[in-house]
Amino acid sequence: MYTFTNQFISNDKNAEFLKAAMMGPNALRVTEELTSHLNINENMRILDLGCGCGLSTILLAKKFGACVFAADLWISPTENYERFQSIGIDDKAVPIFVDATKGLPFANGYFDLLFTVDAYHYFGDTAEMLPSLIPFVKKGGYIAVAIPGLKYEFEKNVPDEMQPFWNSEMERTLHSLDWWKDLWKMAEGIEIVDSREMACCRQAWKEWQTGYHPIVADDIKMMEAEGGKYFNLVQLIAKII
Repeated sequence: MYTFTNQFISNDKNAEFLKAAMMGPNALRVTEELTSHLNINENMRILDLGCGCGLSTILLAKKFGACVFAADLWISPTENYERFQSIGIDDKAVPIFVDATKGLPFANGYFDLLFTVDAYHYFGDTAEMLPSLIPFVKKGGYIAVAIPGLKYEFEKNVPDEMQPFWNSEMERTLHSLDWWKDLWKMAEGIEIVDSREMACCRQAWKEWQTGYHPIVADDIKMMEAEGGKYFNLVQLIAKII
């Protein structure tokens, strides 16, 4: 399932590239698993929403040859453009600044696929967000999301070992698969065609802990305390009807 990812990081230069670009559980590996449940080809136009440093964009462009709009709020388009040039996908990837909570600057029905990895939980936790995104995907197209989550809802019963790391942001953004499914079922104009916990969870989190991002040191302590008991990766795919 992870042939592209494993081959990419087998190269020492690419492995360093990955460590510098990760902003959470290895988005390259998570992207490859999520795309294994989709039919993607070079004729598709994809919005990679919350692309971060563009690891998901790289796989979508390199493995499938798709045209990808790499949209992010935190990473500048210039930084991503330079990164895409260095990896040889600047002819396929369009870097753009977007704040999803303030509307998207695209035509309705413009995309075949709206794709988001390691990001949707930061802005998609309201009943209004998914309906606001649906119009930008053509009928018969898809919205595909993969995000960090929980095996069950903590609510007010945060496990003792997680309390030193738990904060209001985590409480807002980390939820169970059932929680996300219930939220998506409220939206009209879609059919949920796939929802599951992802197989790459442990490996993607482990690879993240080798990265150079400043928060890695704290996350290593958190993952040691978590011990595989609470975290997962949640995958959701909806068809536009």
